[in-house]
Amino acid sequence: MSTSTLDAVRPATTVNTAAAPRFDMYAWIHKALRAFMSDTLVRIGRLDVSDPADRDAGLAQLNELLDFCCDHIRHENDFIHTAIEARRPAGASRVAGEHVDHLDSIDALRSEAAGLAAAPAASAPALALRLYRHLALFVAENFEHMHVEETQHNAMLWEQYSDAELVALHDRLVASIPPAGQLLVARWMLPMLPPVDRALLVGDMKAGMPPEALLGVLTMVRPHLDAAGWRKLALAAGVAPGA
Repeated sequence: MSTSTLDAVRPATTVNTAAAPRFDMYAWIHKALRAFMSDTLVRIGRLDVSDPADRDAGLAQLNELLDFCCDHIRHENDFIHTAIEARRPAGASRVAGEHVDHLDSIDALRSEAAGLAAAPAASAPALALRLYRHLALFVAENFEHMHVEETQHNAMLWEQYSDAELVALHDRLVASIPPAGQLLVARWMLPMLPPVDRALLVGDMKAGMPPEALLGVLTMVRPHLDAAGWRKLALAAGVAPGA
């Protein structure tokens, strides 16, 4: 098995009807994405533009989020949309069109962030507020967009593919993510899952990673969990909670 951080990470099956649990490849990554977006929006909203260090750190997180979003769009286009349209032509056309709009919005947000970074003190507060409001609109649009994917796209995938086929598709997608990208996913995904799903994820990591690599992931995630959450994760990982 690969030692890559997320190679074996598979969201638990979820229920799309009372009697039919199915594999849901959107569930976990969208939780990570919603958390990353929400945290970044809050950070940009409280940005101290009079403090260059705080301003630059906040804008760096924003740019990391926008990179994450670009990668996520590419993964969905290349893997999920291709799979949908292979068996239902034009089935992904609506969401694909929204992806084009999202890329345009990302370019606009990058431009506004660069303008804020270079702005004189007198104009910085107004530019920061404009960036915050436009980022809020982007986040709101993406939240609605992800709901469509989790409902309509999943319905098409479940109709056209078996769970075994969907797991294989998911694994090919994950294998395309470089190690640094997988670590970023782990940072935002692990803390956002319920303890039972967190235990599944860390169990897969434990089976496929050297102990020191797993400890590095846990160390990265620990500050983002409360005490009870950390105890449960440490137990699932087989490490001492006080380590």
